[in-house]
Amino acid sequence: MKAKTDICVTLTDSELDGIRTLIEERSGILLDSSRERFFRSRVLEHMSERGAADGVELRRLILASNASYDALLERLLTQETSFFRYPAVYEALAAMILPEMRVKKFWENPRTLRIWSAGCATGEEPYSIAIALADALDFAEAWNIEILATDISVQALRHAERGIYTRRSLENVSPAQLETYFSAAGTHFSVRPRIRRWVSFSQMNLAQGVYAGRFDCIFCMNVLIYFSEERRRSLTQRFYEYLAPGGYLLLGHAESLSRMPVKFETVVLGDCILYRRPAAQAAPHAAVEAKP
Repeated sequence: MKAKTDICVTLTDSELDGIRTLIEERSGILLDSSRERFFRSRVLEHMSERGAADGVELRRLILASNASYDALLERLLTQETSFFRYPAVYEALAAMILPEMRVKKFWENPRTLRIWSAGCATGEEPYSIAIALADALDFAEAWNIEILATDISVQALRHAERGIYTRRSLENVSPAQLETYFSAAGTHFSVRPRIRRWVSFSQMNLAQGVYAGRFDCIFCMNVLIYFSEERRRSLTQRFYEYLAPGGYLLLGHAESLSRMPVKFETVVLGDCILYRRPAAQAAPHAAVEAKP
């Protein structure tokens, strides 16, 4: 829609609060005071483009049309990420989690490994997980690997499904990984089918209780920080229930379960903190210091 630059756009604090509440009710995303400047500027941009003179009119537009609401939400979502953004997490996956899974699943036929990338943005995280698995697992082709990658943003998922990335997002990818798992696509790089086939993308609102089966590992990096305390508690409880006994939850560096009423074991491995659902036969304990 063409921007209407001939109108005077106004937005009161009360109107902004109403839009903030509506977004949290629908998506679970809380744009609190720490993001006030960003939130207000993005809403004003959207109002100008949509020809809404004030917050009341914008609220009417987004209540009347899912497309209008989705367009505003896309504008508010930040999708900044890159491959192997937190190297210590992938080192922990290779050094501790996967060896445990090999032992745990030794007698399974087929040996299945299910991982969930919750809040996958434009796909760098789930593809990084797949590359880490391919590097670390002996005879990876003998495993039945399923990586479920979900996000609330349709635009981000479209980007992820294309699997084409700039050199900038691949800064943490080694030359050997770049040669093995990517093919040149002009000035960009495309994820090879060998990796893509392990990853499936699906739109999901984490504020809603959608069950997708049991997982061996859940990545939810820098997602909980966008939710209220109440929703974080609810979501971490769901993660606990979705994990198989002995399964792991990995969070971003700024996130912690220290005040959450869940029974995860805390495992410290170098610079990485992992949260493990206790195995069925073991009693949970407060913390484990793992040797790298």
